[in-house]
Amino acid sequence: MFRAVGLSTHVWNNLWRSALLLVGFPLLLVLLSFGLSMIFSSGSQSVAQGFVTAWRQLPGFVLGAVLVSLVWFAIAWMANQRIIDAVSGARRVSRESDRRLWDLMETLCISRGETMPRLAMIESAGRNAFASGLDRKRGNITVTSGLVDALDDRELSAVLAHELTHIRNGDARLAVIAAVFVGVITLGFDLLRGAIWRGGVPMGGGTMGGGRAGSPAPSAPRRSRSKESSGNNAGAIIIVIGIVIIVIAGALSLALRSALSRNREFLADAGAVQITGDADAMILALRKVAIQPDLPGLPGQVQAMLLEHPKGSRGGSIWATHPPIEARIEALVTFAGGRDPGPVVEAVSTPAPEPDPDKTIVTPSPSSPWGHSLPQPVPGLPPIPGVTLPAQSFSEEVAAMRAKTSPSRPPEA
Repeated sequence: MFRAVGLSTHVWNNLWRSALLLVGFPLLLVLLSFGLSMIFSSGSQSVAQGFVTAWRQLPGFVLGAVLVSLVWFAIAWMANQRIIDAVSGARRVSRESDRRLWDLMETLCISRGETMPRLAMIESAGRNAFASGLDRKRGNITVTSGLVDALDDRELSAVLAHELTHIRNGDARLAVIAAVFVGVITLGFDLLRGAIWRGGVPMGGGTMGGGRAGSPAPSAPRRSRSKESSGNNAGAIIIVIGIVIIVIAGALSLALRSALSRNREFLADAGAVQITGDADAMILALRKVAIQPDLPGLPGQVQAMLLEHPKGSRGGSIWATHPPIEARIEALVTFAGGRDPGPVVEAVSTPAPEPDPDKTIVTPSPSSPWGHSLPQPVPGLPPIPGVTLPAQSFSEEVAAMRAKTSPSRPPEA
């Protein structure tokens, strides 16, 4: 990985990092298969023999894991968008229903020669958005009504460009791949936990978790009992090793998925700047989204796809699905030359008090520069019923002022 000196090298670095992270999932699938193979080799008389047996059985377990993954992939590929629409409650947006959102999206797509994605909206005060769809021709961008109301056209265009970059980069497809791998790996762990809970894991002469199932028979000879006890001890050690391997594979798969998700957000921020050429708008949009980003009704898999997920970025740990907002803004300032105005403080609008019908509001008439109230009505206009002119009219007052300011002339002879 080389040092990033600008926006393009920042993008290349993140692409390389994403590729390396994606390679880790098949390796973890093999590690899971080896852990399961170890558990089913617990009938071996020694730990070393258990490793040998597990290695010989490994191809069969890998094949089984691959077949389960393929079935899972097929289901996710066919029903991905329908599942997301159902759990999010999003409604489809058309040009007629939301002209502003449609026009901004259409302008971005025309400028980059991209297919217009399907637009959807979630009626929520939370400010967020996410992209889905397994290819560039069937992309989908979902925004919340709170986001559309809170951002101006520049900022909303930056967010739409961010989500369009997710579609261009195939991030939604990567998210599905990562979710399937993690699902298969955690499924193996769940099956193992259920087997242990029911006492169904084979171990030596009996089963682990089945109480006294593995204890030797009382009538067995002493030497036979010793061998059986040794075999049981070896089987228990082999099972523990297998469980540890599966737990490690599950934890690493979750960490890899989170790292891949964090990487995608940096890439999409950079892509938004490349499309719009406006790093400042992207920074302002992130600042405003950070004020109210929560969408508590969405499941965890969809939360990981959001523009900002505050619970998924706390502390910046290896389990975080999103980088902190400050880190994303810092990257835009460093590599894209953006200007950060700092946290946005929005003014709280208070409603105007309703007039009291019992009170009569008297509005004084405006005063003239000469100290008297202006006449109502104005001379020369039709009189207003119920209004009388003052004793001294406006024209007479002007004539008197002129007489005071004009120099006196001597009488003519």
